[in-house]
Amino acid sequence: MATRNRRALADIAGGIRLWRLAWALGWLDIRLRYRGSMLGPFWLTISTGVMVASLGLLYSALFKLDMHDYLPFLALSQVLWGFLSVLVSEACTTFTDAESVIRSVRMPFFVFSMRALIRNVIALAHNIVVIVAVFAFFSTWPGWEALLALPGLLVWVLDGLALTLLLGAFCARFRDIQPIVNSVMQIAFFVTPVIWKPSQLSPSSMQKLALNPFFDLLEIVRGPLLNSDIAATTWIGAIGFSVVLCVISWAFFVRARGRVTFWV
Repeated sequence: MATRNRRALADIAGGIRLWRLAWALGWLDIRLRYRGSMLGPFWLTISTGVMVASLGLLYSALFKLDMHDYLPFLALSQVLWGFLSVLVSEACTTFTDAESVIRSVRMPFFVFSMRALIRNVIALAHNIVVIVAVFAFFSTWPGWEALLALPGLLVWVLDGLALTLLLGAFCARFRDIQPIVNSVMQIAFFVTPVIWKPSQLSPSSMQKLALNPFFDLLEIVRGPLLNSDIAATTWIGAIGFSVVLCVISWAFFVRARGRVTFWV
């Protein structure tokens, strides 16, 4: 076990040293995905903007919410949730999509984890245009409190890397896991305040909301950008979930690292 831990640490250290390669591979994935397209990744920006505008008009009328308050919340929530859900889905194919490279070139597996994360961060950067446009239209810019979102983004990066290692290896061994993960994310979308606001719940239900790890992770980034206070229980839940995820991911990666090449 000590040898496996050392090899896993060496894998991660080697992957970090090759961060330029991971960046180049992530950028190449984006270029290949939109090859031949006139607007490229901005098609995703347009579709996100249309969705935010449509849902904003619909749900503000259904929930009797002020558009000036609701649409910035919806735009930010939709973009952040889109990043999380796509990252979770693509984490399942972190290693299987790189099957030809893994079988032909000896390379740290952590490079492919960084590649998946970088690819989704680039896509997120294109969708930030939607958030900026909505904030500019309603003149609801975040204050200095927005800097408090940086620790939350750091937690997201660590969780994203841990998730790609865990699901990438686990789904390489059990190919039926990805449809289950996608179904869980669909359910989580409806039970997490993305298109509805936490303030619409009763006080007792809001206390139970802190038990939802997706809400905790979403709120530690969304809250500062909306100039809203974050409860201590939210940070505790987000950090606790992240610690558990990292521990499970490390334990599984240590045992599975030497078998991933055969599983893919």
